[in-house]
Amino acid sequence: MAPVITLSWLAMQGSLDHWSHLLDYVLPTAFRNTALLLLGVGVLVTCLGVGAAWLITAFDFPTRNTLSWALLLPLAVPTYIVAFAYLDILHPIGPVQGLIRDLLGYDSPRDFRLPDLRSLPGAIFLLGFVLYPYVYLSTRVMFGTQAASLLEAARVLGESPRSVFFRVALPLARPAIAVGVSLALLETLNDIGASEFLGVQTLTVSVYTTWITRNDLAAASQIALAMLALVVALIMLERYGRRRQRYASTQRVRSMRAQRLTGRHALVAMGLGWAPIIIGFVAPGLYLLNETFKHFHTVGGVSDSLLMSGYNTVRVALIATVVTLACGLLVAWTARSVRNGASMTLSRVYARIATSGYAIPGTVLAIGLLMPIMLVDRFASAVWQALGNPDPGLLLMGTTTALVCAYVIRFLAISIGGIEAGLARIPPSIEQASRLLGETHSGTLRRIHLPLLRPALGAAALLVFVDTMKELPATLMLRPVNFDTLATWLYAEAARGTYEEGAVAALAIVLAGLLPVILLARTQFKTNY
Repeated sequence: MAPVITLSWLAMQGSLDHWSHLLDYVLPTAFRNTALLLLGVGVLVTCLGVGAAWLITAFDFPTRNTLSWALLLPLAVPTYIVAFAYLDILHPIGPVQGLIRDLLGYDSPRDFRLPDLRSLPGAIFLLGFVLYPYVYLSTRVMFGTQAASLLEAARVLGESPRSVFFRVALPLARPAIAVGVSLALLETLNDIGASEFLGVQTLTVSVYTTWITRNDLAAASQIALAMLALVVALIMLERYGRRRQRYASTQRVRSMRAQRLTGRHALVAMGLGWAPIIIGFVAPGLYLLNETFKHFHTVGGVSDSLLMSGYNTVRVALIATVVTLACGLLVAWTARSVRNGASMTLSRVYARIATSGYAIPGTVLAIGLLMPIMLVDRFASAVWQALGNPDPGLLLMGTTTALVCAYVIRFLAISIGGIEAGLARIPPSIEQASRLLGETHSGTLRRIHLPLLRPALGAAALLVFVDTMKELPATLMLRPVNFDTLATWLYAEAARGTYEEGAVAALAIVLAGLLPVILLARTQFKTNY
């Protein structure tokens, strides 16, 4: 709660001149670009995610089993890395446009060039092809668990396959689609690297430039508060749209039988299935491999600065993962342990508040944390000097502690969600037997819960670790002086236009991002629907 309260207080400190300037020159453009970006990305991820989920569920064709998990691969590539790669791939003198000009007989980019990728449509295109797996993942599971009898009944009543999809399958999948689209839009709102690389002035970019470039914390807080209002509006809109919908079935769920495709229909299905994977993962991945190989061939290794950035990334990610897991375990286990009515309700409310940090964009969270961390620094420094010691300096802001705090708040939802899912699989009778045999609460946690929670803890730790490695906005704004991670190193290299060494850092982040994708593929799609 502290970042949100602080953000509101900081925003109120700005003068009316700040507000008038923002309303006249900054917010209209930033709001319009952000709204159009969210709308475009929302439509694109819905079309790609729902289409891919229905293609895999309803039809059988060559490479279908491979596609079922390969469609998740774009999740391994952060949005700013995709923008970083495509800016070079689709450059006017890059390989793609050069090949097209050769085929068409043109000699110069002045004679022929593709539309500029540095635009709002370009940002919508790239973000959509990276974030569609959020919709695909949730919708694929919903399609796979729908009762086949409902779809068969629609066909018996005379509906065409197209009508069955739009009138039966799609309405039943609306909750899953809404969840996936909401996650994709929150990631879009949190993005700073791709939007800045592509020249789109969003609210997130405006917060960063106002604070860092103009050194105006009050104005940055005001823009961040507007972003927070937009986040709340998105969440409320999603819940309002499903306020009266209930989905239940008394029948035994029998998965639908996939229709076998052959000939040109199978080729079309394969093309539609592989296209988003090639655009969202294969093309940028091959580019990063090629640039990394060229870098090692010409330079012969990586710089000490890049190695230090890699070490910083792993060290901070490990610390943040341990702290996030510990906090998540505390919240989830407490919510499960409290049994009486009022306390149980309160504990669930607190758990819901603790998971709300994931919905706060990294730039907003960074500004909201600034004042509380500075207050703690000042208090600790005063106490330390009162004891007769010299001024210790900034204990939190001068170290990675502030960065770890931001990571923990932002990714605590992943830890709590994974651990709660693991605790739900442990029957209450086991811990009741432990208590009857004289074991304490802490002893039951140590000897019963923790051994049974190892798979859930491992999965949550992996997801938190990789997300902290990829996080860019909060890292840019809260890192100590002369401290770089792989994400900030890549951001700086892209800003300077030196793509070769940035590709090494980007490839390392992508390889780390493959781990949770493989985990998701193994745990979510064990059943062939």
